[in-house]
Amino acid sequence: MGDGQGAIWDADGAFVVIELSSVHHSALRQHGEETYPHECCGVLLGHAAEALNRVEAVVRAGNTRTDSAHNRYNIAPQELVRIQREARESGLDIVGFYHSHPDHPAQWSVTDLAEAHWMGCSYVITSVERGVAQQTNSFRLTGEGEDDKKFKDEEVRVVSAAAS
Repeated sequence: MGDGQGAIWDADGAFVVIELSSVHHSALRQHGEETYPHECCGVLLGHAAEALNRVEAVVRAGNTRTDSAHNRYNIAPQELVRIQREARESGLDIVGFYHSHPDHPAQWSVTDLAEAHWMGCSYVITSVERGVAQQTNSFRLTGEGEDDKKFKDEEVRVVSAAAS
């Protein structure tokens, strides 16, 4: 799990991977540093296959949470619709979302799972400790619906910008 340190296999023996360029990886981590001590958030655009979500673009979004922005995030629905429309116009899909955990581990929380609704999407979390990005992990939202959804650990595969 996390930062390409090892392969993650799903129940069918296939890799579960999110692949992004080093430029995109750095961009989402930098976003977390810039918004510290609040959570950052954004959308990952690209192409999805059953076991691979390939990121082609990272789109920053505003965190609309004003009550607890240090440990919660929300992307305004109208902003998400705009991002999705622009993605489709570019031949891309929403393949995931990212956010930071200021001074907390890069692990999903009960709230993260409760507020995740895009099945098959990757949910990338970066731990930002004292303003510096640390670990980045990803989790694939699986299940048939709200009643049985769960996060599955996903390998973060960072490739050189030239290779992506």
